[in-house]
Amino acid sequence: MDKKLIVVFGATGAQGGGLARAILAEPAAGFAVRAVTRKPDSDAAKALAAAGAEVVAADLDDSASVARVMNGAYGAFCITNFWEHFSPEKELAQAEIMATAAADAGLKHVIWSTLEDTRKAIPVGSGQMPVLMGKYNVPHFDAKGEANHFFLNRGLPVTLLNTSFYWDNFIHFGMAPTTGPDGNLAITFPMGDAKLPGIAAEDIGRCAFGIFKAGAPATGQTIGIAGEHLTGTEMAAAFSQVIGKPVAYNAVPPDVYRSFGFPGADDLGNMFQFKRDCETEFCAARSIENTRKLNPALKSFRQWLEANRDAFLKN
Repeated sequence: MDKKLIVVFGATGAQGGGLARAILAEPAAGFAVRAVTRKPDSDAAKALAAAGAEVVAADLDDSASVARVMNGAYGAFCITNFWEHFSPEKELAQAEIMATAAADAGLKHVIWSTLEDTRKAIPVGSGQMPVLMGKYNVPHFDAKGEANHFFLNRGLPVTLLNTSFYWDNFIHFGMAPTTGPDGNLAITFPMGDAKLPGIAAEDIGRCAFGIFKAGAPATGQTIGIAGEHLTGTEMAAAFSQVIGKPVAYNAVPPDVYRSFGFPGADDLGNMFQFKRDCETEFCAARSIENTRKLNPALKSFRQWLEANRDAFLKN
């Protein structure tokens, strides 16, 4: 029997890579991978090819290339990367290109990796947080949420996948415990004592695979995922236990976080404030129990830390 071919955009990235590896690790499930990348000669792409993926080149800014890689597929995992270009308008354009190509190709199941449009909960200009880029609260959230309509309005069999904070950000996004003026290690978030839904990036891909395996019943749904909902204090305690050094939680006001000056600090400051101010709704939309049903191997934060302990011992 022919396998169901899944087009995986961002196949050499965190989410897409996790999905591609999950599919390749379970050949009996009846799926195959078409891994999409702009750099098919990269080491990551070569590793996927060696594992059995069909690696193809395409660029999300090039509608013809996106249409070409969708051809003949059963489904697609669609994702954009705001942090590559810091442009919500580019994200919107890329999402529309993928949605159009998916509809034209007659795909049977599409997953759009998205996030909430925070403007539905916090009106822009309300004074609750600064307005960014003229019309956004959290550009990397709001554009993805706004782009949902590209997939919904075309009548696509789509699952909207609301993700969570990557714990991998502690390694790759400069959020690891750092030594403060007092000589002690700390993690810093403007979350107060609110819980932050988080997940291992690899587990997002595994959850997406679970959605594809669920098939038609998962289409038309919005599914939120998380590995755990933890306070800053709880995350700091887990760090302390795993790396064997005291780690504190430094809770700062959102205005202070926005002032840190690194690229995207204002966006992330608003994001954390949104998650803090809308904690109940944001957490409720990300059931850990349902996430584990999609991905029985779901890691806890402690398990993820233990698997990545060496990355933090240099501090």
